[in-house]
Amino acid sequence: MKSTSRFTLPAVPAVLLAIVSVQGGAAIAKGLFPVLGPAGTTSLRVGISALVLLLVVRPRLGRLSAAQWRAVVPYGLALGLMNLLFYCSLARIPLGLAVTLEFIGPLGLALAGSRRWGDVVWALLAAAGIALIAPWHGQGIDLLGLGFALAAGGCWAVYIVLGQRTAAVLPGQQAVAIGLLFAALPVLPVGVASGSLVGLTPHLMLLGCALAVFSSVLPFSLEMHALRILPTRTFSILMSLEPVAAALSGWLLLGERLLLAQWLAVGFIAIASVGATLTARRPVAAFGGEQVVDS
Repeated sequence: MKSTSRFTLPAVPAVLLAIVSVQGGAAIAKGLFPVLGPAGTTSLRVGISALVLLLVVRPRLGRLSAAQWRAVVPYGLALGLMNLLFYCSLARIPLGLAVTLEFIGPLGLALAGSRRWGDVVWALLAAAGIALIAPWHGQGIDLLGLGFALAAGGCWAVYIVLGQRTAAVLPGQQAVAIGLLFAALPVLPVGVASGSLVGLTPHLMLLGCALAVFSSVLPFSLEMHALRILPTRTFSILMSLEPVAAALSGWLLLGERLLLAQWLAVGFIAIASVGATLTARRPVAAFGGEQVVDS
């Protein structure tokens, strides 16, 4: 009798592999910056990711209701702006610091409106992390890069809220596939205006495809698989490891070395993220859940 069992990747390794995949994609993106710049690289990633997911998911655009359009359009715009701002930060500061600062957005959302003293600890820990990174003496981290990363984090918080609203009226895969179409709206004009897309070569297109797969398609599939098995809280805790993973990836793949204070900042914000998740009454849809086309 033939066995009909198939190998299925366990949920926790799936999340960890998704994190590694996203950071590997970020390393590819940094390699494209000298040729395409942040805007051109974002355009390539969002465009190819949208095409792949539209071909795979095949959403029926003509059947969307007015309420679904009202939800998915701002969701997609927030997604595109978030990606563009993150890549602008990544062009100026190390990967680990960019992801760490971006995490302030969802962490702030998780703590917003809380009146419990325990959450003050996580907020203070995150603030200490930012203080360790901030260029108080005009040296160290690029100030504009820091601003781009924090702005990307703000967009991430907005994106989570809009993603929750969109998920309530539209299935997850369709929401992301359609959202990516509108994510291109704030990104492509900037990419075209930069002039970097004019000289696309087959080699650059191949790297763009790899970027889309590692940063979007593969982690999206792995996270969707894990979310069907893991509790939201467990998933959020695992995603809170991403700043540490980004710092290690920047060190191993890009040769980016952080100062001791910057490593402490990464650790403080990651711990604050885990702590906020563990003590939350109701987990926010998380520090990762929908983050398939981000950082």
